[in-house]
Amino acid sequence: MALKIAIFAAIIAAAHAIAVGYPGYHAGLPAVAKIAAPVVADYDPNPQYSYSYAVADAITGDNKSQQESRSGDVVTGSYSLIEPDGTQRVVEYTADPVNGFNAVVHRGPLAAKVIAPVAKIAAPYAAHPLAHPLAHPLAHPLAHPLARPYIG
Repeated sequence: MALKIAIFAAIIAAAHAIAVGYPGYHAGLPAVAKIAAPVVADYDPNPQYSYSYAVADAITGDNKSQQESRSGDVVTGSYSLIEPDGTQRVVEYTADPVNGFNAVVHRGPLAAKVIAPVAKIAAPYAAHPLAHPLAHPLAHPLAHPLARPYIG
């Protein structure tokens, strides 16, 4: 019976500790909470915008573009990119409250695939084991009494 009382007391203590940890659940809150006033913005009944961009990087082969415009609730636009197989994908889309979002995808002919020269990535450490004393834990002659330096 004493074990049941101890378990019940532990549950009550844990519940109290959780409630104390959350200030919103006890009476220690100030009487009036400060709430920020909502920001009132001007309403535009006919919003309009238009933008476009294009990237043509011969080094990386990145070739893409996008254009979009909005007039009221109607958005039209398109984007294009070069697929990994070298074909061009063009997506033309429209969105409006009546028809929702609709896209048409066109695949163009193979584009000239630009292969960027691959820069030689330096190894994390030089190929020669003594090029840097930390290149290998036993590369330094004092790292281990039985280790001997590599002479190649």
